[in-house]
Amino acid sequence: MTRARRDSSAGELARRWLVRHVYANHNDSRAVRDALSRCLASIGGNERALNVGAGTHRVARNVTNVDIERNEAIDVCCSGDSLPFASGSFALVLSQETLEHVANPNAVLAEMCRVLKPGGMLYCQVPFIIGWHPCPSDYWRFSREGLQQIVNAHGFVCEEIGMAVGPATALYRIAVEFVGITVAGVWHRLYLPAKGCAAALLYPLKLLDGLYRRNRRADRLGAGYYIIGRKFASAVDIPIPADVPMLSASQARCNDS
Repeated sequence: MTRARRDSSAGELARRWLVRHVYANHNDSRAVRDALSRCLASIGGNERALNVGAGTHRVARNVTNVDIERNEAIDVCCSGDSLPFASGSFALVLSQETLEHVANPNAVLAEMCRVLKPGGMLYCQVPFIIGWHPCPSDYWRFSREGLQQIVNAHGFVCEEIGMAVGPATALYRIAVEFVGITVAGVWHRLYLPAKGCAAALLYPLKLLDGLYRRNRRADRLGAGYYIIGRKFASAVDIPIPADVPMLSASQARCNDS
């Protein structure tokens, strides 16, 4: 291997480490780790689970990893809207930071519901206020209400919804991207080096997320959310959808202030 190729490989490994453990480490947040641990504990070690869009990470030994890109952590290479499993195969389906990257999230959620057992559990985690990050594409963002609405529409009842990463992470992600694109205005090849430096130097901003766990206004700048849903046990358990409730005048004033 030539020196240039070794340097290139080392640079790529460093970039991946920085992205996974510093810039985009949403999966390591306290809220995410606690919620995911509860989901895995609820099914035990003998039940099967599925991780749609697993990337390079395996959360537990009884979890089958699927993704559109093959790597050593992936068990089945496939698209999320066409899962090659029989209906009712899994007790738990996971999806972390994946739905924003698929052109049709409704089709993917429908497949997740199909492969879940009746009464099975869904853990879904999505971004809200962060910059555009194609991997290979980036289509959607989900507010707390939007996430609950789309999950409920596919045969799940929401058991828990919370902020995966908060306003400090939102500020961090936007600030890092701002530095990168500003420096790239001087020379486009400086984008990644500038972004990498900003990601490392501004990392302490993320540590402020803990200050917003009980802040009632934090949803205005939430970086992302997770939801835990339960698949209806049978068709007769599915409630008739109600109209979207209207806000009272006082609520409207509160939300606009």
